[in-house]
Amino acid sequence: MHTFVRTAAVALLAAVAIVWPGAGPALAEEGDVAWTVRTASNSYGADRSSFSYAVNPGGQLKDAMVVANRGKAPIDLAVYAGDGFTTGAGQLDLLTRDKKSVGIGAWLRADHETVAIQPGQAVEVPFTVSVPGNATPGDYAGGIVTSLTQPDSAQSINVERRLGIRVKLRVGGDLKPGLTIEDLHVDFAGSSNPFGGGDASVTYTIHNTGNAILSAQQTVSVSGPFGWLRTEAGEIAAPPELLPGERWKVTVPVHGVARAGRLTATATLTPRLVDASGSTTSLEAVRATTHGWAVPWLLLLLIVVVIAGIAGAVLLARRGRARRKLREDVRVREAVEKALRDKKPEAVSAPGE
Repeated sequence: MHTFVRTAAVALLAAVAIVWPGAGPALAEEGDVAWTVRTASNSYGADRSSFSYAVNPGGQLKDAMVVANRGKAPIDLAVYAGDGFTTGAGQLDLLTRDKKSVGIGAWLRADHETVAIQPGQAVEVPFTVSVPGNATPGDYAGGIVTSLTQPDSAQSINVERRLGIRVKLRVGGDLKPGLTIEDLHVDFAGSSNPFGGGDASVTYTIHNTGNAILSAQQTVSVSGPFGWLRTEAGEIAAPPELLPGERWKVTVPVHGVARAGRLTATATLTPRLVDASGSTTSLEAVRATTHGWAVPWLLLLLIVVVIAGIAGAVLLARRGRARRKLREDVRVREAVEKALRDKKPEAVSAPGE
């Protein structure tokens, strides 16, 4: 992972590597420069892939990192700590030295700010973690970093290579893990086949609103009115472990969605909490729904045609009945008039005749 920092006077290129759980010692190498970092073997354990602690507010602990020079020349490394954050690629990165840390980066101090190592040699770098008495309970992530800065004459820049080990700290107190689903919406894109369905795109943001580092299992579905024609999304990759306060945007495609008119999209998260021992616990699921439209244009056209046909038939039937009634009225009137014309008046006799 590479970070570029430029100023008016000099350009600084920082290359960062973090030892993740399950990985071996981290190695940084560039030409004749090479070194590794690993956790020290002590009462906290041997062959640890990272540092992980549980400390109460006001507590303190001591540990160490081992740095080995695998190159052919002596190296002088700076040693410091930094707070962690999740990158857009879903990986844990550390704040650079010029950025202010308020958690692990502020609480962890190495016994020496620099360390000189001869070729083929390894040194142990002790450090102390001091948690303030007013520290907020919950999870913190960061790292302890070794750093080497060298000039690169070809590019006229200084190159800083940073190699560190992840540090996870749980401060004692009330642990309140929590995830929410924000900005959920669904979009539909129909296929060129008017009789077929289409694909829906469900997007939302996962927000870690608690004080614990969390990942989650995700499921997404799209259905029509009354839950009909339900379509499940395929397997969804788990989001990265989010630090408290962090957000992660998710876009999930759902294929083969029917043109059912009003759509209902449902996203479900099952938060996953990792405790100090490394075991994972699934928490109560979080669910959110939203609505969209998948207009069945062909069906609507058919409905319009049918309604128009019915309306036309009713109109023609009414007109037919009106014509028949008119003809019947004319026939009756003509018959009455004819009868009146054909009827002779009766003779009236005068008195005394």
